[in-house]
Amino acid sequence: MPLQLTNLLPTYFDASRKNGSEIWGKEHRFDAGQYIKIIAPSGSGKSSLMNFLYGMRTTFSGDIRYNNKSILQNSDEDWAVIRRETVSIVFQDLRLFPQQSVLDNIEIKRQLQPYHPSEKMKEMAERLGIADKLTSKCGNCSYGEQQRTAIIRAMMQPFQFLLLDEPFSHLDDANAQKAMGLMMEEAQARNACIILADLERLDHYPYTQLYHL
Repeated sequence: MPLQLTNLLPTYFDASRKNGSEIWGKEHRFDAGQYIKIIAPSGSGKSSLMNFLYGMRTTFSGDIRYNNKSILQNSDEDWAVIRRETVSIVFQDLRLFPQQSVLDNIEIKRQLQPYHPSEKMKEMAERLGIADKLTSKCGNCSYGEQQRTAIIRAMMQPFQFLLLDEPFSHLDDANAQKAMGLMMEEAQARNACIILADLERLDHYPYTQLYHL
């Protein structure tokens, strides 16, 4: 399933923003197995782009197409299927349930469209160093622990595209490398495309294409 961007621009940006961007106002096609890195300074619309791709906002001109169908034609039911089967995301603001346990936050996603058996959650938590937090409320965990929870949660479903919005902002290099390694393995197992947007280059992300937003 290809993802195509055509002359995309947030409605709150002036058309002149297309001139200095390699994404806004351009045409791109992203396919299975590609690892996209988007360097996006503050104020450049990074989170807006991720929200557009996930169908959370439509305040843009131009077009976004999954499998040659414009997302502007999608119904709520269409988006429910896409988010359950095709596109997974790690939001910058994580969007976890603070009163629920770490395990419950991960299990919620797995139950919607199971890809892994339940024991895989504990295996990933052990690998990312949060196995001792599985029964803790998310709201009582550090932001770094919550970030790792959100990353594991995103791995629980099938996906062809994995969207990452500053996924390591509260992780040190060692934990970021572990998390990136896990996500790369999961993406490779699915032959999925990763689209990662961050403020700078990440040495531990082996991207195949690099763009400046």
